[in-house]
Amino acid sequence: MLEIHERVIVTNDQSCTNGNSNLAVVHACKSPCHQHAVGYRGKLANTHPNYLVLEKENDLFLNIIDPPVPLFMPPLFTAFLEFSDKHWGQGKKLLIHCNQGESRAPSLALLFLAKGVSVIPDTSYEAARIEFEKLYPKYNPGKGIETYFSKNWALLGSNF
Repeated sequence: MLEIHERVIVTNDQSCTNGNSNLAVVHACKSPCHQHAVGYRGKLANTHPNYLVLEKENDLFLNIIDPPVPLFMPPLFTAFLEFSDKHWGQGKKLLIHCNQGESRAPSLALLFLAKGVSVIPDTSYEAARIEFEKLYPKYNPGKGIETYFSKNWALLGSNF
């Protein structure tokens, strides 16, 4: 668990916890968090109302995997930024975790620090990544998320 910036923590699933009055938690993993919160095994029909996201008070459960090809949907990132902004504005710490703490969680933290609170540059994914790696040297994005962020950086956060 590492506080990479004031009130922004990135970690792996060993530090998975539920949010509380001082902590908002982003669970950036389909398995086990999103599956458990929504109540399914295997795949969930993409017509399900919580297919991408389930927000419960101070917890945001994301149906996000880390494939080598980008399969991400923009509403997932919009929901993440809205959730983060809301809780940030309430003075809460933001804990973002994925299974290993190397790709999805830090990528979301990078996105929030660039597009949400302007702590690092948001001119391009590459510029944001260079500054982010100073805060989180073990950042190791999967090829899919790296490709998606590189190609779609200007659009990410534009409807937020």
